[in-house]
Amino acid sequence: MALQEWVNKTVSIITSDGRNIVGSLKGFDQTMNVILEQSHERVFSEDKGVSQNPLGLYIIRGDNIVVVAELDEEEDAKTDFSSVMAPPLKPVMHS
Repeated sequence: MALQEWVNKTVSIITSDGRNIVGSLKGFDQTMNVILEQSHERVFSEDKGVSQNPLGLYIIRGDNIVVVAELDEEEDAKTDFSSVMAPPLKPVMHS
């Protein structure tokens, strides 16, 4: 699926350093740099649940992106992230 189909939709992006950034995809370029609007970072914890830190308008360089996925906003809205316990993602290791 091409990123163009996800413009103005909510996406979840996993970065090479293990961050999970969620926001509305506003644009991208040929090197997969992306622009997100109304974005926030979901920080996972095994003790405290998921905290959501607002970022606002945010640019992610294409070489830092590991995964881009469309988010089901309806299912996402039903999730109580304060009760989700999980270890943070580890950075991607290149050999």
